[in-house]
Amino acid sequence: MKWTFEGIKVIHRLCPLCQYTAMQKTGHRMRVHSKILTALAMSACALMLGPNVAAQDAAIPPTPPPVSAPIASTNVHEAGFRAYLLQVRQRALGEGVSTATLDRVLPSLSFNRTVVRLDKQQPEGPSKAPVPNFAPYKAAHVDASRIGRGRFKYSELRPLLERIEKETGVPEEIMIAIYGHETSYGAVTGNFNAPEALASLAYEGRRRPLFEAELIAVLKMIDRGVPQYAITGSWAGALGKPQFLPSVYLRLARDGDGDGYADIWRSEVDAMTSIANYFVNAGWRRGEEWGFAVNVPLALNRDKLESRMSPPRCPRVFGRHSQWRTIAEWRQLGISPQSGAWPKDSVMATLLEPDGVGKTGYLLGGNYRVILDYNCSNFYALSVGLLADQLRN
Repeated sequence: MKWTFEGIKVIHRLCPLCQYTAMQKTGHRMRVHSKILTALAMSACALMLGPNVAAQDAAIPPTPPPVSAPIASTNVHEAGFRAYLLQVRQRALGEGVSTATLDRVLPSLSFNRTVVRLDKQQPEGPSKAPVPNFAPYKAAHVDASRIGRGRFKYSELRPLLERIEKETGVPEEIMIAIYGHETSYGAVTGNFNAPEALASLAYEGRRRPLFEAELIAVLKMIDRGVPQYAITGSWAGALGKPQFLPSVYLRLARDGDGDGYADIWRSEVDAMTSIANYFVNAGWRRGEEWGFAVNVPLALNRDKLESRMSPPRCPRVFGRHSQWRTIAEWRQLGISPQSGAWPKDSVMATLLEPDGVGKTGYLLGGNYRVILDYNCSNFYALSVGLLADQLRN
């Protein structure tokens, strides 16, 4: 966000006696007295003001910075922010948040310009802008460093991950791949005060319905015993190791170690358990692949396979997927897996060619859509799946 302020000049007033210059009007002419009179006047000024004059002459204090415009603008924002929090308070009370929590939390919040600026810096290209190729994104997100650190973390958490996969059916490597993509295996979780960030974004107003709902959710979290100091995350309010929004935390965060608190900030047990619970809730099918890389014939009739469905969300994402076909049908169309292995003929899949015709394509199953539910981006979901494959291998 670009903030523009107009400074206001600071006018310095000298001692009126020191400014005095004896003048005598004669018609339209003005005659200035001798410098002696001026010197006497300045001496008199010094005598009246005392010894501080000499100090001021020796070291003139720096001009104070312009204060009127920035502080005025800040005050206007803070006043508006405070008025907005009163509205939030009424809504939160209506949704069951206690008076004690609101009295404790809301007065502690201040308008945070930084999160608003970061939000406005997010790219918002035209809806029909061409989609870039996937290859550069893949190179940056499925790289040797992320794979190596992921394998180390996988080995470290293996007993825990095995237990969670047995209970939920969500593969161990998928949990670790999400962990790696969201927070670089817990290294970068964000240190923004989530209640303050969400309140600032909601007040700014561009996406108020989203951020106000998440602000109410974070107040409910505090009301239910989550320590306010612990609720840190990204500038957009995503929390902890799995980067759950507050509303997702309320629905799906789980206590994996039995201490009665789903601590997705400090406990990897709780974080992995919560990620798996998210996937189960989104419809993950035990034992099915997310997808796999394929070679696609140049002569394939892509127009005939184009999807005719109108997706209710993320149209730019789902609009790139073909119609659903069985694996047997894709094989008959000349598509071949790069690994050489096919799933069952009855499995349904769609085709995505993220780098265009003649490049690697992907046949994607129903579990790929579950990854999209976590983050509705083909690049994100593909890179999660491909990183998971590398970790498993």
